[in-house]
Amino acid sequence: MSPTVFRESGFRFYFFSREEPRMHVHVQTQNGEAKFWIEPKIELDQYIELSQHEINEALRLIQEHENEVRNAWLKHFSS
Repeated sequence: MSPTVFRESGFRFYFFSREEPRMHVHVQTQNGEAKFWIEPKIELDQYIELSQHEINEALRLIQEHENEVRNAWLKHFSS
């Protein structure tokens, strides 16, 4: 199960249901994908086939939606 947290500007932000416990979010576009840590701070973990522009845009969107991502994580993984 991979619940979508939000979609914006051609990006899909989502979680994998059974993955490591450290808070993070996955990002997917038509060109590739990435994983960003949310804790202890927002930072890129890994990516596949994304341009630097796409990585920067994904980071910006995560920062803008940080509370939404954190709340969705806590709700999804507390059950």
